[in-house]
Order: sequence, then structure tokens, then C-alpha cells
Amino acid sequence: MKKWLIPVIVIGLLVVALYSWAVGFNNTAVEFEADAKTAWSDVESAYQRRNDLIGNLVKTVQGAADFERNTLTDVIEARSKATATNIDAGNLTPENLAEFQQAQSGLTSALSRLLVTVERYPDIKANQNFLELQAQLEGTENRINVARDRYNEAVNIYDKHIKKFPGTLLAGLFGFDAMSRYSADAGSENAPDVNFEF
Repeated sequence: MKKWLIPVIVIGLLVVALYSWAVGFNNTAVEFEADAKTAWSDVESAYQRRNDLIGNLVKTVQGAADFERNTLTDVIEARSKATATNIDAGNLTPENLAEFQQAQSGLTSALSRLLVTVERYPDIKANQNFLELQAQLEGTENRINVARDRYNEAVNIYDKHIKKFPGTLLAGLFGFDAMSRYSADAGSENAPDVNFEF
């Protein structure tokens, strides 16, 4: 066997090993990124379900002639802002995520005021449609929380994959950037003031 053939074989094996490693890293990163984007779509889907239910809730409450119109208007406007704020799963920047969260927080706040206001109206509270919608909204809020948690888990798996050495070397080369996580609303660490006086 010729002496020059051994280094060529060693170099060839190294090239094949590096290529296999790079392809494996890339394919896994693509898979994890796609999983995170799908998880984000699930978050948006859960919020869309809530928006749809709120529309039905508003129609049910509008039937009460003496109901406070300002509260309903606030909910309708907040719902409109929340549905107008969409983020492409491929563009989940911290700024876009903060804008989305702000719109959803505004809707959550307006909806909470609506539900507290309804307490003053026994006819609405006794309405079977309202009760069913209220129960569905509570379930949807749980779905939203689960979807956000799953999104954060998927982003965590993806981010760990692209940030661990030596994968971090290839992440930049292949264009894989860290994704933003869904975080709590500003001030949510403080206990809310609850006032039941009417």
C-alpha cells in the first residue's frame, strides 16, 4: 500500500464525518424550529377560539337593554385590536411577541371587566347561553395557558440545540437564530386588587 494513500483515506473519512455531523445538526435544528413554529400556531389558535367565544358572549350580553354599553364597547374594541395583531411564525421577534401580548392583555382586561359587570345583572347571569359561554371561556383560558407552555418548551428544545457547543458554530453558518419565548405580562407578578363593591 502506498504511503500517500493513508492520509487521503483519513482526510476522506474526516470530510464524511464532518458532513454527516453538519447534516444531522441542520436537520435536527430544522425539525425543532418547525415544532416551535407549530406550537406558536397552537397559541394563536387558542387565542382565536377565545376571540370567537367573546363575539358570542357580547351578542348574548347585548340582549340586556340596560346593560352598560361602555363595558361592551371596551370589549369589542379590545377584541378588534387583538384579532388585528398577528405574527408570522417565522418572525417571532421579541418586539412582535410583546405587541401580540399587549393586544391579548388588553382583551383579557376588558373581558374581566365585562364578567365583573355582569354580576350586577341577574337576568344575564341566569341566561343558559351566557353560562355555557362563560364555562367555555374558562376552558379556553386554560387551553391558552397550556399552548403557551408548550410553545415555550418547544422553543427551549430548539434554543438548547443551536446554542450548545459545537452546534453553535453551525447555527450561525446555517442561519438558525434563537427564538423568543412567551413571557408573563408586565405586572403579573403582583397580586391583583379584587373589589366586589358595586
